[in-house]
Amino acid sequence: MRVFLLSLAVAALAAVTVAVATLAAGSALAGNALRLEGHYTQGGLVYGWTEPGARVTLDGTAVPVSPGGRFLFGFGRDAGPTALLEIAHPGGITDRQTLTIEPRVYGVQEIEGLPPSTVTPDPALQERIAAENARVAAARQPQAAVEYWAGGFAWPVEGPISGVYGTGRILNGEPRQPHYGVDVAAPEGTAVAAPAAGIVTLAETGMVLTGGTIVIDHGQGLSSTLMHLSAVLVPAGRFVEQGTIVGKVGATGRATGPHLDWRMNWRDARLDPALLVPPMPADALASDQPATGD
Repeated sequence: MRVFLLSLAVAALAAVTVAVATLAAGSALAGNALRLEGHYTQGGLVYGWTEPGARVTLDGTAVPVSPGGRFLFGFGRDAGPTALLEIAHPGGITDRQTLTIEPRVYGVQEIEGLPPSTVTPDPALQERIAAENARVAAARQPQAAVEYWAGGFAWPVEGPISGVYGTGRILNGEPRQPHYGVDVAAPEGTAVAAPAAGIVTLAETGMVLTGGTIVIDHGQGLSSTLMHLSAVLVPAGRFVEQGTIVGKVGATGRATGPHLDWRMNWRDARLDPALLVPPMPADALASDQPATGD
């Protein structure tokens, strides 16, 4: 089994800045404390605070706003170059901001040693994979209106980073779709924790590509997906706090060895989980756990 990392530039994550914005003094909201904070970049998530009762849209699509005025939105891997944010106030005035989305340069990751049937599946397996992908997509759709995400995020497992968000993928020599998560290598059976509070909307084993898979709804369209688990320890419908053990690291599905693939979505936009957590601890990065991926 071989995993080749070509120009992954993990350290480049540190170069992605956190931006804080408020409306200009001449804006109708200048006295209403609109605040935006987050990563205005491909794969980034932005948190917002506005007055209660305001309505928010991003590029014409409604963004859920809590009774207290909190909201969030995210940008996919290839988003940009701009997005239009509109805030409609209870008094009838609408403010508009054009947000500039910083582009990113993605490397390429080549992985060998994957089961050939999972890289180039036959028609019957393709049909099964499509059905499983549909179940995962449904589980990621906005369900909870509560801001479970407000408590922040933590790494669900610690270890060497063996795959980063956005990279192009060459699997067994065949170009495939980009990687939309962060791979963390860890020994088989290592406990996997919920990265933030939320409701489990999918808990399955035996999926062709992702093996043991859990989806957690963090509220307002934000979700985490934890993949390749050797054990799924929570059922769908269960509320979990940040840090609750939900599964165990495995190599199930399409994988070269034990690792966790952590993915995040805001609705259908695929986000970079590494932008939402502190840097991986140095001692975890220095582990001699073999680099594995999918």
